[in-house]
Amino acid sequence: MKIAAAYIRVSTDDQIEYSPDSQRKAILDYAKRNDYIVPQEYIFVDEGISGRSTKRPAFQQMIGTAKQKSHPFDAILVWKFSRFARNREDSVVYKSMLRKQCGVEVVSISEQIGEDKTSILIEALLEAMDEYYSINLSEEVVRGMSEKARRGGTLGRAPFGYTAKNGELLPNDDAKTVQWIFNAFLNGTGMRTIAAQLNSSGIRTTYGKPWENRTVEYVLRNIAYVGHQHWTPGGTKDMKHAEKIKGNTIVKNNAHTAIVSEEQFATVQEKIAENKRKYKKHEQPGVGTPFLGKGLLRCSDCGGALCMLGRGDGIQCHNYAHGKCSVSHYIKLEYIDKMIVDKIKSDVEAQNFRTILIPESAAENQEIQDNKRALERARKKLARVKEAYENGIDTIEEYKQNKVRIQKEIEELEAKPAPPKETQESAAEKLRQRILSNVALLESDAPAGLKNDILHTFVSRIVFDRKNTRVEVDYHG
Repeated sequence: MKIAAAYIRVSTDDQIEYSPDSQRKAILDYAKRNDYIVPQEYIFVDEGISGRSTKRPAFQQMIGTAKQKSHPFDAILVWKFSRFARNREDSVVYKSMLRKQCGVEVVSISEQIGEDKTSILIEALLEAMDEYYSINLSEEVVRGMSEKARRGGTLGRAPFGYTAKNGELLPNDDAKTVQWIFNAFLNGTGMRTIAAQLNSSGIRTTYGKPWENRTVEYVLRNIAYVGHQHWTPGGTKDMKHAEKIKGNTIVKNNAHTAIVSEEQFATVQEKIAENKRKYKKHEQPGVGTPFLGKGLLRCSDCGGALCMLGRGDGIQCHNYAHGKCSVSHYIKLEYIDKMIVDKIKSDVEAQNFRTILIPESAAENQEIQDNKRALERARKKLARVKEAYENGIDTIEEYKQNKVRIQKEIEELEAKPAPPKETQESAAEKLRQRILSNVALLESDAPAGLKNDILHTFVSRIVFDRKNTRVEVDYHG
């Protein structure tokens, strides 16, 4: 009797015979006939996701589970190899890794192959056919969508300010907001400020999310607002910069009602281009530069990270810089550095730490951790022998014997005494000693990156309150 996982995947283009329920039933029937047990927690399902990529949540969860030290299952059952992957390279890499590192085989219940050398060729042929089918289907879909785009048909979600009806884009109530965005930008209002004003008014994007710099720029650079329909085969791949038109983009002019004029749109593009020439992103000296509180400092209003500004002499709330926080938390580095060190020294002197997080690894020794893992394995075995009896694999006598044996093992493991956990007081004293041994370095002229690394060893978070000009520090054990 072996433990197996079941992997079930359906794409949006799959027919009813590929449904999750039909795959599940076929896999469980196969498992029963071939002495496999498939526990419920090892049934992994991805719905509406292509097999050409391995970026599938349930798939990655299954691979992570298989790589655990305990190796919880011996095989992965799939309806067809195409459910596991439609890309030959991914299929070979993951199957090889599972087989060699985890001792786990991928078994297709409907494509029976043996273990001889000829079977290797048959499996490779099946994978090649699956990949061919996937690529061919993708090309057919792109061909059909390209033809629809040339005719001015609506593809995908309607842009903010429009509603798709009967294949046509019609302006809706949000069209006035689009006009306001264009007018505000032309009148000198920055994208961050526009985003903040939209958010404060309760207006959300088409996806129901708060506005940011990039979503405002996306609107300002979208030619749909002058009535032109556009579609790029394969996608633009760089939504972040709102670069909508590529060399292979299909554009249908005057496909629907415009919201802004051609002249206004062109003026906006010139202004955006001029701004980008003035403020080139990759010439900002502060990007990636370490500072004392990097990765630890948080805004007291929204909880966002405080990041260094481009000129490298101060920090600001990341969300404020992108229009998602209404309170500026700008402060020069020389001031915030001194506030952090002074606060830590004050906490040590008063022995008054606001929060100390004691990690579980510090609270328990290796023996108790091993005992917990053994107890978890024993409880799983108890559940599986019950499943084996319920599925008709074990007789009632075999089930009783196994149950008595495993329950005795569980009782012995539960009876082991647990070592005392570390108290908050002992953790505070250890923390105090660690800070005292490093405070001189924090006050020295050592590189900011080194001091930041030291700070991370005992600080979990620093909250900066701009209104009261103070910081609060949370520590970890």
